Amino acid sequence: MTSRRLFLKSSAIGMFGVGSAPAWLSRALYAADAPSPRKKILVAIFQRGAVDGLNMVVPFGEKRYYSLRPNLAIPKPDRTENSAIDLDGFFGLHPALAPLKPIYDSGHMAIVHAVGSPDPTRSHFDAQDFMESGTPGVKSTEDGWINRHLQCASALDATPFRAVSLTPTLPRSLAGRAPAVAMNSIREFDLRPSAGARVASGFEGMYEGAVKDVLHGTGQETFDAIQFLKKSDPSRYAPSAGAEYPRGRYGDSLKQVAQLIKADVGVEVAFTEIGGWDHHAAEGGVQGQLAQRLRELGLSLAAFQKDLGDRMQDVVVVTLTEFGRTVHENGNRGTDHGHASVSLVMGGGVRGGKVQGRWPGLEERSLYEARDLAVTTDFRDLLGELLTCHLGDRDLAKVFPGYAGGPARFPGVMRG
Repeated sequence: MTSRRLFLKSSAIGMFGVGSAPAWLSRALYAADAPSPRKKILVAIFQRGAVDGLNMVVPFGEKRYYSLRPNLAIPKPDRTENSAIDLDGFFGLHPALAPLKPIYDSGHMAIVHAVGSPDPTRSHFDAQDFMESGTPGVKSTEDGWINRHLQCASALDATPFRAVSLTPTLPRSLAGRAPAVAMNSIREFDLRPSAGARVASGFEGMYEGAVKDVLHGTGQETFDAIQFLKKSDPSRYAPSAGAEYPRGRYGDSLKQVAQLIKADVGVEVAFTEIGGWDHHAAEGGVQGQLAQRLRELGLSLAAFQKDLGDRMQDVVVVTLTEFGRTVHENGNRGTDHGHASVSLVMGGGVRGGKVQGRWPGLEERSLYEARDLAVTTDFRDLLGELLTCHLGDRDLAKVFPGYAGGPARFPGVMRG
């Protein structure tokens, strides 16, 4: 693993090839010699498409679960690869998430079931927008909840990598006045001209043509950061402790988040996403479409935790999805748009080894609109706890306008 100082110093030397090192890199290089507390980091993962939370974390203790899903239900735990992995005698992991069981058992992963948005929409577009803006039911919100957190929090030692998204475009969560960077990958991180613009020769020409589309408010320092990343040779990064990320875009994006965290370049919030959860037909049970996506998610998260090692004491990872799926399977052996789903929380300070949140049950009288798992934990209660207890946010009302919750409504996923 490249040490912080070596990483920064080698990059600073490389920067002299295109001029003097940028101010932020000089500050970081100076600080690398001085002992200082490591940043607390939040990694948000969006499962776009609305994951089936009932098959991701299976309520095998509910008899009605099996009568409602005769073809899709995951069998009760029987210690084979074709059954749920028992967590507490009532809930179990989908067998494709087996890599996460040791993390759960060690107390470093918690699960929040029946979590979601209080807004009733079943539109993917609206639900994702409401969750990423942090204002359910309000379409006029201009910025995202992560960006508002960044606006409220101190940024005296901020670098261009304070808020990073490993996505082709900046997600709604990070949109706003606070600087944030989106990159398809570290290897491809570059200035791209805006649509229809002619590619100018030289870095400055490219900068002028692309600043509004790519730099998202970070200005010249992000332009300098592009050269910094290119000189750091990210292709040579080797995960620690033999961690193996699955092949594919999602595993690769989490690996690069780990690389940036271990390089100590000032990451405070990172965002990535994994799609493919909208299974209206042929969803599958133990095997099938859902299982394939869960396998990629589980392997990626387990590799990330292993790769970071003791750095996970500074990191919390949370998964989100816009809504869940119907409790009843449909006629195409799939599930339709629902209401509540499930979130995973992993990392340092997590009160793990437990499924948190109030379980509403699957009896018809307990279902939302007689068809969906009811929301008992507002997603803002979960995120509010992470922002407060992990990142030290003191004003949730500014991060989530119109939110009337607070510590009394936190699900209890964090220690202390």
